[in-house]
Amino acid sequence: MKKTIFITLLFISPFTFSQKINKIINAKEVERIEKVLSADDMKGRAIFTPGIDKAADFISSEFKNAGLKTFNNADVFRQSFIMLKPKRQSVSATADGQVIDEKNIIIVTTKKDLSINDASGFEKASIKSGDNFFNMVFGFISAGKNYVVTVDTAFAKSFPRLQYFTKQVNPSETSVIFILAATAPTTFKIEAGHSFDTLKLANVVGMLPGKSKKDEFVIFSGHYDHLGVGKVVNGDSIYNGANDDAAGTTAVIMLAKYFAKLHNNERTIIFAAFTGEESGGYGSKYFSEQLAPSQVMAMFNIEMIGTDSKWGNNSAYITGYEKTDMGKILQQNLTGSAFTFYPDPYTEQNLFYRSDNATLARLGVPAHTISTSKMDSEPNYHKVSDEMGTLDMNNMAEIIKAIAISSASIVAGKDTPSRVDTSELK
Repeated sequence: MKKTIFITLLFISPFTFSQKINKIINAKEVERIEKVLSADDMKGRAIFTPGIDKAADFISSEFKNAGLKTFNNADVFRQSFIMLKPKRQSVSATADGQVIDEKNIIIVTTKKDLSINDASGFEKASIKSGDNFFNMVFGFISAGKNYVVTVDTAFAKSFPRLQYFTKQVNPSETSVIFILAATAPTTFKIEAGHSFDTLKLANVVGMLPGKSKKDEFVIFSGHYDHLGVGKVVNGDSIYNGANDDAAGTTAVIMLAKYFAKLHNNERTIIFAAFTGEESGGYGSKYFSEQLAPSQVMAMFNIEMIGTDSKWGNNSAYITGYEKTDMGKILQQNLTGSAFTFYPDPYTEQNLFYRSDNATLARLGVPAHTISTSKMDSEPNYHKVSDEMGTLDMNNMAEIIKAIAISSASIVAGKDTPSRVDTSELK
């Protein structure tokens, strides 16, 4: 009799589970949330605009309605922080006694008056021809050390793009100086003056405390900022960002509602909507600094899941798939389903270190981005045409369900993904 009952329960449970998840995660609810986040009245959710504040209010209300707790017992779901906007006032630099042309030196700093030389204790590094240029740049800027980096002249065309990193800087950042030169200088002297404006930003963060493993965290995240209002194209100037990344933020909200309803997570789950991804990943970097990397067991960063992948429906890819065994765990939990997680097919674009998972991944956390975006041919990427009408709500719902189901053993504390080997970044 006991065996019969056990077999019956095994047969019924998946059906009951399926019914429960379908009531919470479905195309109708996906459409409701996506419609609000990508609406014209959000004005493209650019940072420092009323539109992004409106989006933050909406996400906060959804987190509250889901029954989430605020992060670290904060009064509100907004995780506010400041950035500094530098304006260079002066610069002079010499290397081995020769004056460095201003266009060949880029300084990322929070120092009003910076004056250094080769004896100042700055670490010396270089980016050589053939290196992964932007991967190394990100690494130096996020390392928390003072650097003077010589950039090989092979990157002369890309070098001016480093000005991107001087638009806003984190107050806690160290100074990183990039010099475009054929060889690394033996001696140098660099002096620069800057003024700074203070800018306010906010992530939106909620959590579900774990039952038996409260100090072990699983993160679900996406970024809610986009490009705002820009050049008029065919009568439209609003970059709605329906796929990039209202879709990911919609998934985070849906997952919050789902896990809150289950109310059985052994590990603490953190749900984060990041700001500033389009401007340098400032929101995720600030968020990551509030956590001990050793306590983060896994991070599911969700980016652009509104269109089908190169393999069609019921599929998505995981950036950095080979760097941990997290993808294998997720796929194992989906055994018997129609859904497949594939390795990132766009490895040449270095997506693993280009999204909001990057800061924690660089610290060894199994932090991956899940996406369906065809990065070699996505027709609406960073265009005014990235609107809700281009998205597949049914497929989005299936992707979100797949993330929920595949993450179950990690949330329950039964599986722990391996860590990222950070030696390749040194």
